[in-house]
Amino acid sequence: MLATAAFQAGDSARANGAAAQADRWFEVLGPLSIGGPGTVRNLVLSIVVVVAAVVLRRLLLRSVDQRVAEARARYRWSKTSSYVAFLIATIFILAIWFEGLGNIGTFLGLLSAGLAIALRDPVADLAAWVFIMTRRPFDLGDRVQIGDHAGDVIDIRIFQFSLLEIGNWVDADQSTGRIIHVPNAFVFSKSLANYTAQFEYIWNEIPILITFESNWRKAKQLVEGIAASQAGDVVEEAKRSMLRASRRVLIYYSTLTPAVYTSVQDSGVCLTLRHLCRPRQRRGSSQSIWEAVLDAFAAEQDIDLAYPTQRLYVNPLEGKPGARAPLPDEWDRRRPTEPDGTGQPGTPPPP
Repeated sequence: MLATAAFQAGDSARANGAAAQADRWFEVLGPLSIGGPGTVRNLVLSIVVVVAAVVLRRLLLRSVDQRVAEARARYRWSKTSSYVAFLIATIFILAIWFEGLGNIGTFLGLLSAGLAIALRDPVADLAAWVFIMTRRPFDLGDRVQIGDHAGDVIDIRIFQFSLLEIGNWVDADQSTGRIIHVPNAFVFSKSLANYTAQFEYIWNEIPILITFESNWRKAKQLVEGIAASQAGDVVEEAKRSMLRASRRVLIYYSTLTPAVYTSVQDSGVCLTLRHLCRPRQRRGSSQSIWEAVLDAFAAEQDIDLAYPTQRLYVNPLEGKPGARAPLPDEWDRRRPTEPDGTGQPGTPPPP
């Protein structure tokens, strides 16, 4: 008897708890029940709120279009007004359908817990959008590279931003014409490079390969002169840009003038020209420098451009005299340039 009474008491307690939980859910969701006394009224009021938000936003944008001529400013007004209108309309609609802030808080808490699990990626994109809008790692018009994608930022939205692609199969960071839509959450998981923020210039390098027999010192002087003439006002502008950037980030270059570095490669002497240019002028500046280099080298008789070649080098007969190997015993020791008894240049005997 006592056991039976205990089980009945437990069942009664569990039933009361379930009933209380159900009452709380009905209290939150009760106003949403179809056919309730306030359903039609709430629907009408919700429609009125949506229409009012749309009309007010259009009136605002019409006024902006009449007063603002810049395309970027008008774009920002359009985006910001859509976000504000959506937020305000959502708040009013929630206030219509739920009685009291306590019920709204309970419902939003339950809803957010489910969305955090089911919509993990969109929530991450939304958080990244907040980061982008507050910290400004890039802005509209900036040239950026994130992961394997590079391009100019042409749109920023809540869940993604869009790039006008550069590079890929096109050389020298020129546009491909494709638009890439990148999830905002990539700013948290991938490296982001900005070509134009803070410091508006990049370093570009042009390798110029000449033959070993060329007068490389003269060639280097010619390239240095061309680089100095092509630089123009870039160096002074870059100094001012670096000064502005140093107020926000620790960026410093000891020298901003062009430089030419010398190295040796398989096919000749490489003169590498390093200079500053704007990101979107990289191909144009390289073309101007190359055309000047070709004209200057064409006027010199002791400078030739090199290219990959195969060459037979007979060390005993070529090169510096002190660095030559001795001739084999079976070879004619006369130099090829020394005439033999027949009046012809001496040659090694056939093998």
